[in-house]
Amino acid sequence: MKNDSKEKLLLELAKRVKELRKIKRVTQEDALNDTGIQFSRIEQGKRDIQLSTLNKLCEYFDISLKEFFDENFD
Repeated sequence: MKNDSKEKLLLELAKRVKELRKIKRVTQEDALNDTGIQFSRIEQGKRDIQLSTLNKLCEYFDISLKEFFDENFD
């Protein structure tokens, strides 16, 4: 994957995670305390997460992996 494609994907991931966190009405600190996941680097598009982390995020937001990618994910 080219760096531009990877960066774009990471930014889309960042946007989606931030959107879900805002919908849940929790701060990055609250989310960190609840999950042990550092949201700030994910939401900046600077962290490429593992599938297991994505699954944990989906559990936290009470959505499926399919729903994560279906809603507004380009």
